[in-house]
Amino acid sequence: MKKEEFLKKLEVELKIAKNSPYTLRNYLQINSSLLNFSKKDPSSINEEDIKLYLSEKLSDKASSSTILFLSAIRYAYTNILEVDPTIKLKRPKREKRLPTVLSKDEIRKLFDALESKKSKLMISLMYACGLRVSELTSLKVNDFSFDEKIGHVRQAKGKKDRIFNIPNFLSKDLIKLANIQKENHQEYLFSGPNGKLSSRNLQKIVSRASHKAGIQKDVHPHTLRHSFATHLLENGVDIRNIQVLLGHSSISTTELYAHVSKEQIKTIKSPIDEL
Repeated sequence: MKKEEFLKKLEVELKIAKNSPYTLRNYLQINSSLLNFSKKDPSSINEEDIKLYLSEKLSDKASSSTILFLSAIRYAYTNILEVDPTIKLKRPKREKRLPTVLSKDEIRKLFDALESKKSKLMISLMYACGLRVSELTSLKVNDFSFDEKIGHVRQAKGKKDRIFNIPNFLSKDLIKLANIQKENHQEYLFSGPNGKLSSRNLQKIVSRASHKAGIQKDVHPHTLRHSFATHLLENGVDIRNIQVLLGHSSISTTELYAHVSKEQIKTIKSPIDEL
């Protein structure tokens, strides 16, 4: 089987299993990269080829990159050729890194640095509701129930739906934008030149505003989601409620933010102060 046929079959398998566009793109890219590197047909790929690729291409990358690579190869070969060339390869442990979180003051500076009303509304909504980039770009006009003051995230990560509260602060602007989009026969709340707004567009907006605000941290759109969860925790919101708002399947994922909250740590007195 030639490379092109193999990758086409992989694409079909991924689509049938209803994998996300992110998984589809990554798995196809990873398998194509391995085949280009080895210069072999898919049926000839073996454990040694994979080891060589890992040592040459991923030795200086995070363990999560290796885990993703091995998962992509295993999925492709078990589903198409019914073999697993990764079966004897040991998976590295995933690093437990604390996410970057902005302080409330840095959030204000970021908002002040945004260059347009539309940008400010998009970024404000991401932070206010803890939305992922893909969730914001997929929001449709009909996903909002303004009378109930709630919005709906449809088929998010893990194929789950959830609701979020529409902040009073943003309600008027969101209603106005939704009406404009309806009049212009637009399906999405935030649209770009080609219809749906791109994730790359949002990344550029956040990066530019962060630089302009002089924030000395690695800031990207997902940082707003991390900050949302951490600030809720600092405000005394129960972690189980935060889990629901974020759409996490496991409380252990949400508990990460308990280790991030500097403000809560600052309130803990050393026992020496009580002596």
